[in-house]
Amino acid sequence: MSRPRARIEWTGDAVLRAERAGAARGLLAAAEHVLQKSREVVPIEEGTLARSGVASVDEQQLVAGVSYDTPYASRVHEDLNARHDAGRTAKYLERPAAEEAAAVEQIIAAAVRRALRG
Repeated sequence: MSRPRARIEWTGDAVLRAERAGAARGLLAAAEHVLQKSREVVPIEEGTLARSGVASVDEQQLVAGVSYDTPYASRVHEDLNARHDAGRTAKYLERPAAEEAAAVEQIIAAAVRRALRG
């Protein structure tokens, strides 16, 4: 009796590329989610600070970031004694980032799963 034969095709490299691309997309989506949540609590005088917010991702390093680009962004973020309008607060980026950690994980995981289904 002869042994059954099987043929295996290795697609590991393609899977790794898809996984990495999905992770990059997920990181950007997660950073945009945190940016949106932070815009809901960022102090507003004229809106310049809120408009300066941006989400970005380094696809090579698989690192995402959310930043606000005004000369006073860090001062406003750290000044716990400043008065702000109702619902607006210092730590406008730190708090939403911590509060949304579980959502960030789910967003990234979903993007990787979608990429792997291909």
